[in-house]
Amino acid sequence: MNRSTSSRVQQAMAAADGAADSKQVGWLARAGLAARATVYVVIGVLALLAAVGSSGRNVDQQGALAELLTHSWGTLLVGLLAVGFLGYAVWRLAEAAFGVTGEPDGAGPRLKSAFRGLVYLALTFTAVSALRGSTQTQKGKQTSLTAEVMSHTGGRVLVGLVGLAIVAGGAALVVEGYQLKFMRFFRAVPPQVRRVVVHLGRVGTIGRGVVFVLVGALVVSAAWTFDPDKAGGMDTAFRTLLQQPYGKVLGVLAALALLAFGVYGYAEARWRRV
Repeated sequence: MNRSTSSRVQQAMAAADGAADSKQVGWLARAGLAARATVYVVIGVLALLAAVGSSGRNVDQQGALAELLTHSWGTLLVGLLAVGFLGYAVWRLAEAAFGVTGEPDGAGPRLKSAFRGLVYLALTFTAVSALRGSTQTQKGKQTSLTAEVMSHTGGRVLVGLVGLAIVAGGAALVVEGYQLKFMRFFRAVPPQVRRVVVHLGRVGTIGRGVVFVLVGALVVSAAWTFDPDKAGGMDTAFRTLLQQPYGKVLGVLAALALLAFGVYGYAEARWRRV
């Protein structure tokens, strides 16, 4: 590579880095955080209703979108959420490429942001599909995908490894919530609301982590028992929780934790450094 070509490459990288730190990407990030918060609030409400036996709607992102679409203003809101999910994906993928604000530069934080970006890119398509009238549930998609993967040589091992990764991610969230590590991402928060943000963030992050641990454990169990129905995601995990001793109490607690995470998410959308 000659000097002029190298200079152009460096200029392009600098321009891309500047774009990743631009106000526009910051707005996309905040829109995405608000969209995520909204979905978790709805999931928390659905979980609470399911725990007391008042709702049959799936307790997951697609169930939340389907619930919103039953209301007169649902189409507009789900459309806005789709835009927010795309903004979240763009922000996380920009972090993967150029570094994560509030984290030391390294492969670990970048890989996590890349994974989150891809997840929310998929969720964008889920929201668009819901707007177009798709009725396939998130649980059904995950079960079908798991069955397809396990039908191939080495598929059960791959599914088991994915389950272990989800368990590890959930455990990391529990630790993050307990140690209040999430507060490192915040810029100045008004003193009168900081304590509320801390409590909501701790309860919500720990609760979300516990749900993810259960989701991952069920994926591992699906691989071990060759039963793809166990890998149905958040809804399957929540229904499994309800079947345990004191399941109704555990379900209510989990629902309140997810609801707390959703409300905390609005604080992230307002005050997080992006």
